[in-house]
Amino acid sequence: MIMSASAFTTDGADHTVELVVLENPESATDGGLAVPSKEIIPLLSQAERPKINIFKDFRSREKPLEQVIKNITEAEISLLSQLSFWVWKGSRYSGLVCMALSSIIYFVMEVLSDKFNAQSIPLFETAFTRCTVTLILSCLWLRISGQPLFEATHPWSPLVLRALLGSLSLLSFVYCIQRIPFSQALVLGFTTPIFASIMAKIILHEKLKIADIVGLICSFFGMLFIFKMLYTRRLLKAEEASIISFMRNHHIYIALIGLFSSITSGISYCLIKAAAKASDQPVLTVFSFGILASPATGICSFAFEEFVLPSRYSLSLMLILGTLSFLAEVFLARGLQLEKVGKAVNVQFTEVALSQLWGICTSRMGWTSFGQLAGCLLILISVTCTMYIGPDKDNE
Repeated sequence: MIMSASAFTTDGADHTVELVVLENPESATDGGLAVPSKEIIPLLSQAERPKINIFKDFRSREKPLEQVIKNITEAEISLLSQLSFWVWKGSRYSGLVCMALSSIIYFVMEVLSDKFNAQSIPLFETAFTRCTVTLILSCLWLRISGQPLFEATHPWSPLVLRALLGSLSLLSFVYCIQRIPFSQALVLGFTTPIFASIMAKIILHEKLKIADIVGLICSFFGMLFIFKMLYTRRLLKAEEASIISFMRNHHIYIALIGLFSSITSGISYCLIKAAAKASDQPVLTVFSFGILASPATGICSFAFEEFVLPSRYSLSLMLILGTLSFLAEVFLARGLQLEKVGKAVNVQFTEVALSQLWGICTSRMGWTSFGQLAGCLLILISVTCTMYIGPDKDNE
């Protein structure tokens, strides 16, 4: 529309202003200006107008409880998967972390055996159950992951030798536990890291640094301090008679068998590393060990011991311990695959320190001397320094 104004005078006295509104039919395309129409256009169309209902339940806008739980579960699963990836292969410390987890699992097995053991089961029968569970779980692991169990490309030489030496080490260690006190057999068993480092130098040509050697020596002497003080303070009274009898009868050959178990176990660690790196599958070494160790321990159980039918409670505990043993063996193989043997085996002494601290916290034993405290501190300081220094640059 066009608005125009005009002014005129009548009789020279009154002034009148007239406003004339004219509609322009021409469009803006003819060169003129766009002329708005008289029609009032609303800012929001009918479809865009929000519908407000005072009776509407605004709680329906909230997420359902099932959706919230699902989101939380997915977040937890994602965090767990990221943590598992970091532990398995996502960090330069993965090898040492796997060795630490293996030692912690062995410590948990010791606690469960001590607290929930209600039936006396022969050692070979216990070993047979654990080896059988390990064999079954490792077979399932390989099947689920799509890894063939028997293939010509597998490094069979180190796998067969690992199974043979690992089985001999297990059988000889069980024999020592039956003949000498458990604590003394444990000391012999923990000479394995020393022999493993020596064999890694000979077989795998690993370079042992001074820090690695000092760490192993500190951890081993820390363990000796702990058990020496326990014997001195008569904390293992139930074993004193057997210790005296053992020393008087001069059963040195049993100690030699224990050393044989440690030496074969140390060589087995080197073979685990070689086979795991060649096949890129650490569980394959666990599977090969179970194939030979399970029937071997079963034969020894029926040949040298009287079979004891476990109760339902004892059988459940044995199956749980077998599952934990499988996990410990897997983490051990993975740690040896990723890390140098001389550095990785030092972390195994964590089990001794944790066992000692557990005994103190549960009031089973108390601080008896400075030597006992020094033993735990030596182990913890040595393992902490090993974890802090981390892997060598040439091993990353």
